[in-house]
Amino acid sequence: MIRHVLVDTGPLIALIDRRETHHGWVQAQLADISPPLYTCEAVLTEACYLARRTNAGTQAVLELLEHGVVVPAFTLHDNLSEVSSLIQRYAGVPMALADGCLVRMSELVADCTILTLDSDFRIYRRHKRQKIPLLMPPDV
Repeated sequence: MIRHVLVDTGPLIALIDRRETHHGWVQAQLADISPPLYTCEAVLTEACYLARRTNAGTQAVLELLEHGVVVPAFTLHDNLSEVSSLIQRYAGVPMALADGCLVRMSELVADCTILTLDSDFRIYRRHKRQKIPLLMPPDV
């Protein structure tokens, strides 16, 4: 079982929307993950926004929180300087706020893995030089 998984927006949307390309892949990954999935409020904001296109999508995201499947475990206020530095460093990518928060979270939790569908995480580094352990589909 994989522990300390940080979840990005893409897998949350794929989990609640059966039409998403990676819906089955995300479901299969969850069988090997020890809950809960940790995330940040920026990811949840993105997910709620994108989930509006599905029937009851925003509610489905909120239910993941209510059931303890997903837990927000990051305070931007306490990490603003580091997240801002990351966003500046990766301005050419560009790095979204949610991505910056997840990279910072990965710096704070050494034995974590990021569950994502975003290939930009292959570029990002924690502590400036370390690859971030990722759980992503091979076709991304």
